[in-house]
Amino acid sequence: MPATGIPEIGFEEFATTWSEEFLLDVREVAEYTGGHVPGAVLIPLGELAGRLGELPRQGTVYVICASGNRSLHAARALKAAGLTALSVAGGTAAWVRSGRPVSTGMQAA
Repeated sequence: MPATGIPEIGFEEFATTWSEEFLLDVREVAEYTGGHVPGAVLIPLGELAGRLGELPRQGTVYVICASGNRSLHAARALKAAGLTALSVAGGTAAWVRSGRPVSTGMQAA
């Protein structure tokens, strides 16, 4: 986490270090099915408060959205709920622009 206290990780750091940690996509269903980071689990931001029980209590929850705005809001909320969470700066758009693999449909993998 940066010294500012903002729970965020830079895109390049995320892309080169993330592997099996929990990745939460907080976009809407249509955005997610159109293309998401392989392995990302969808819980739209509007549903997050009611679905906290689905998130791991141990380890870091990486949170991603389209560009980083919704994921930053979600990471702050998760941190307030006692979880360790980091928003992925640049979001799915940065992932796609980098040429990394993208999954479509409702499957996380």
